Amino acid sequence: MNLRRDLIAVFTEAPRRSRTALLILLAVLLVVPLGLDRYLLSVMILVLYFAYLGQAWNVMMGFCGQLSIGHALYVGLGAYTSAALFQHFGVIPWLGMIVAVGVCVLMATIIGWLAFRFGISGTYFALLTIAFAEFTRIGFDHFGWVGGSGGFFLRVVQADRADLLNLRGSPLMFYYLALALAVFGFVLSAWLLRGRLGFYFRAIRDNEEAARAAGVDTFRYKMYAIQVSAGMTALGGVFFAFYQNNLFPEQIFGILRSIEILLAPSIGGIGTLFGPVLGAAVVTALSEGITQLLATLGYEIPGVKQILYGVALGLSIMFMPHGIWPALARRCGFTRTREESGEIEGPAGTGAAAGADAATATATATATATATDARGPVPQGTTPRANREVPRA
Repeated sequence: MNLRRDLIAVFTEAPRRSRTALLILLAVLLVVPLGLDRYLLSVMILVLYFAYLGQAWNVMMGFCGQLSIGHALYVGLGAYTSAALFQHFGVIPWLGMIVAVGVCVLMATIIGWLAFRFGISGTYFALLTIAFAEFTRIGFDHFGWVGGSGGFFLRVVQADRADLLNLRGSPLMFYYLALALAVFGFVLSAWLLRGRLGFYFRAIRDNEEAARAAGVDTFRYKMYAIQVSAGMTALGGVFFAFYQNNLFPEQIFGILRSIEILLAPSIGGIGTLFGPVLGAAVVTALSEGITQLLATLGYEIPGVKQILYGVALGLSIMFMPHGIWPALARRCGFTRTREESGEIEGPAGTGAAAGADAATATATATATATATDARGPVPQGTTPRANREVPRA
């Protein structure tokens, strides 16, 4: 598989208007932090961070239809692994990152094997992910080597220059690291969607029984999905550890963290490439905006963010069940309409039907298209007609 060729094809086959918009957005994101104060810079870091985590979760749910509500598990394991190696043994974060990814992939393999081998899916799989996250949180509450419930703290070094080797530096350095993560997550997701893995993932998401009948090894590819998603999420955990410099099991493994991860793609558009980015911007802006407004008025309402998250998700389900991005993309001409392309979804709207079901936390994502031709199994190396993307001229 030629990675460079595929990445170039992902970009060149996109609609011209989409390519232009992406380049403009990237240019703006590269220069915008230079004119922001420290607070606004921290808000932008949060937007990019949750956009990346949303992409990681999207690989598992949006592409493969496996609903996880315990993704905080991989954030916490990635954060604690890299931070403990750095603090106790002086292992630089870039090497600790490799170990963290390995630990998270191993944990995902255990969860996936237990679930998929014994036919656990839908709501029961979601509950299993929550259970593992909670078990791990309780374990780390009593794990004295990393501080237990009292928290684990990294040395804070006030340096005038950025120390990329040890991930020590100013918020500006962490902004560009978050931007690199977000771009990496976007490009990797686009590449996965275009390749054979992406087609098999979507075949399983749309109709697992049909995919199995067509010869797709559903167990194998669902394992790939959870492993890739966990590995990506681990990188977000490493970033979190060295940006925040403190870790508490209650915060990093808690279900609220998992909700924050899945909220961005759920509101932006599950299964889409740009949905997690847009959703992260909307959710973070609303969250920080309401917090600042209440602080200005002199009020302090416990749990206001959770209330806001629930209201935002409820409104999204009621008025935009497929998320904000698919409707916005069609309106702005970033993708062909269903009638024009003859598809269930265009490039910017892949998996929107699955997003409607996932946002309401139902069993698994469903879609109207199947992954097989009416003539029979899909041959190796070919793409099902229902999932072919039609680039716009």
